[in-house]
Amino acid sequence: MTENTQTAPPSNRPTAFGYCAWHKGHAEGVRLIQVEEQGSGPGRCFFACGPCRTAYRLTPLADQP
Repeated sequence: MTENTQTAPPSNRPTAFGYCAWHKGHAEGVRLIQVEEQGSGPGRCFFACGPCRTAYRLTPLADQP
């Protein structure tokens, strides 16, 4: 049996690196979960990493109906 010694080709899909609001740390692959708008002044955006999305059952904003 032969073993594949080649590495997988790099994905052309970009990954986001940012701050996860749930575990309060930087992570790769964060997705926007919630936008909190304010009447005056800037609003806030909350991002979550993959493990936090799974643990807290979070649905990214882009995937919500």
